[in-house]
Amino acid sequence: MNPSPLHFAQAFGHEATDKRLDILKRIGEVGSISEAARSANVSYKAAWQALETLSNLAGSALVEKAVGGSGGGGARLTQAGVQLLEAAELLNQSRASVLTMLEQRSGNTLNLAGLVGLGLRTSMRNQLPCQVRAVTQSQGTARVQLELANGATLASKITKESAELLGLKAGMSALVLCKATAVQVGVGLQGPECLNRMPGEVVSAPLPTAGGETSIALMPGLQIIGFAALGQELLVGQSVLATVDESALVIAVTGY
Repeated sequence: MNPSPLHFAQAFGHEATDKRLDILKRIGEVGSISEAARSANVSYKAAWQALETLSNLAGSALVEKAVGGSGGGGARLTQAGVQLLEAAELLNQSRASVLTMLEQRSGNTLNLAGLVGLGLRTSMRNQLPCQVRAVTQSQGTARVQLELANGATLASKITKESAELLGLKAGMSALVLCKATAVQVGVGLQGPECLNRMPGEVVSAPLPTAGGETSIALMPGLQIIGFAALGQELLVGQSVLATVDESALVIAVTGY
């Protein structure tokens, strides 16, 4: 049976030198998943999750068991793993060249973090550039504080392993994503502390008898899509509140 083709584009995501590929490279160097995890400053569980995700995206096993290996847990790269790392290096070189050219042409007028986000293809309608302000960990989860371009702050609750693999730290550029159906729009909305609250103005609204999708301007050039409750009459230009649970926010690291 012919082997399945490797899906390099899916495995690379947006940054060909992300933590997952760094872990894969370290396994190839030291022949041990546990040692690679230690040197990458992530837990063994996070390293395993990185390998599982990469293998799923690439469509092939990237690591196999090996006898021996430094630090125990002998492992070695498969041919697919070697090919993936080679392709990643070539992509990094090309990406660096393109970004350098764009920076020289645009000066400081181009938001490269937002530009990288244009490559995302996802059902999540809301994709907002932001900066990481703080990361706090508690009982296996991480709460990430984010700041949007308009100064508004959001919080996202993710797993500790996800925070490790993304390498989240204060000052990093990122994208925060969420489904439009996870955002509730209205006036005087109440809810638990875990809700993010974003004030804005209605750009487009459904008929009160229908309820449904509503577009909210958080600032010029920054909008969020949510849903208004059935029977709630919203008018264009009206001040409203958009709320979304911390657990519904997804973080994507652009690397730039």
